Amino acid sequence: MTDGSVQIIQRGRPLGSPWQVWLTYRLLPFLAALLIKTLAYTLRVGYEGAGPVEDLVREDHRFILAFYHRRLVAMPLAYPFRRTTPEGEGRGVAILSSDSKDGELSAATWKWFGIHAVRGTAGDRGAQAAVRLIRAVKEGWDQGITVDGPRGPRQKAKGGVVTIARKTGAWIVPVCVAYESAWALRTWDAMLVPKPFSRVVVRYGTPYQVPVRGDEESFREGLERELDGMEAWAEGQA
Repeated sequence: MTDGSVQIIQRGRPLGSPWQVWLTYRLLPFLAALLIKTLAYTLRVGYEGAGPVEDLVREDHRFILAFYHRRLVAMPLAYPFRRTTPEGEGRGVAILSSDSKDGELSAATWKWFGIHAVRGTAGDRGAQAAVRLIRAVKEGWDQGITVDGPRGPRQKAKGGVVTIARKTGAWIVPVCVAYESAWALRTWDAMLVPKPFSRVVVRYGTPYQVPVRGDEESFREGLERELDGMEAWAEGQA
């Protein structure tokens, strides 16, 4: 921008002076991403149930990784795939990042992992956010959605992921990342951060689609039950 400031998408509010923007929304995200990547290099990573997801990639089907917020830190490990459009444009996984200063910080951090941020909020503008996510799927992006995020309640799946899957035909892939050893943060979701050099296992559930005229609530409940089961499995790996 000509004045050197950064504006929050769809809101038009300045994030601060050019110095504040560089420090808070450029340098800090870079350092945070560097720390997470350095930690990831020390981990011993294994995968379970990856075959069907690899088939979706090979057959060029779009899918939504659905998971609980407390497993977010290591979730980039669940998307080791590379995609391109027929025109050769790069594609990958997209996440929802709110139209706020926290959202700008999150988007600036995850971009270092090749993760595309779709700006919106799950609050009173949730319908607009869903429209943007649906558009992203149609443009060739896969999705990563914290079904109980961004602020809970913890391990209570919201219905947005089912709506997006039904309207786009994208496959839902439940996923969980288990840590052999981790720190639990004092956050609303008791977010877990794997300890260096620990073993990590990414486990995928069986991909499935939501019928156009399917009962969204039953699918939401089923997804929550499956993720609860995966959470119990993950806790047993510690």
